[in-house]
Amino acid sequence: MQVVRIYTGEDGESHIEEMELPFEQVGHALRTATEAATGVQFSSLKPTQLVDFHTAPRRQYVITLQGQVEIGLGDGTKRIFNIGDIELCEDLSGRGHTTRSVGDVDRVSVQIPLTDQTPGGGLDV
Repeated sequence: MQVVRIYTGEDGESHIEEMELPFEQVGHALRTATEAATGVQFSSLKPTQLVDFHTAPRRQYVITLQGQVEIGLGDGTKRIFNIGDIELCEDLSGRGHTTRSVGDVDRVSVQIPLTDQTPGGGLDV
C-alpha cells in the first residue's frame, strides 16, 4: 500500500517521499504491521482555504475522505492528494509545509495520531 511521507530533511525543509507499507499474511487476510495510535480526529477545510507554512502537530497518518488538498513545500513543489490518499506526516520541525483545499467541496480528512511522538508544535489541519 502506497503512503506519501512528509518529513523534515537535514536542511530544515519539508520533503516528500513515496513509501510502501508491506503486507504480510495474517490468518485469512493480508495485513500491515499494527501501529499504536492515540485516537482518531476528523477535520474539514473550506474550498480554497490555505494554511500557510506549518509543521505537523504530531506524527500522524492523514487520509483524505472528501475533496482534494494541495501540500506545498518550500522549494515550490506541490502535490495534490485525492480521496483515499494517505499521508504520513512527520515534518515536526523546520519551516513545514502549506495546506490548501482545492476544488469546490470541503476537504474532509481523518487524522490518526501515532503513539511514538516527537514534540512538533505544529498546526492541526
